[in-house]
Amino acid sequence: MKTDIHPKYFAKASVKCACGNTFFTGSTKEFIETEICSKCHPFYTGKEKVLDKVGRVQKFKDKLAKKSDEPKKEKKTRERKSK
Repeated sequence: MKTDIHPKYFAKASVKCACGNTFFTGSTKEFIETEICSKCHPFYTGKEKVLDKVGRVQKFKDKLAKKSDEPKKEKKTRERKSK
């Protein structure tokens, strides 16, 4: 293995989140700033928004049924002139 090609490793690198949470981890950077962590991420805190997919599907089916109930418009065709 070649020497002096790897970056310096910090066993106790400090990580600071925008929410104020700080913790230590191993990294090649001594200090890391992050915008979101496990303390403030909606998935981990249980404040995750759940989309109402059933409502969306029902809206689509209603729109589709409404379209099929309407009478179809007939296309006007042009007659070709014979030579």
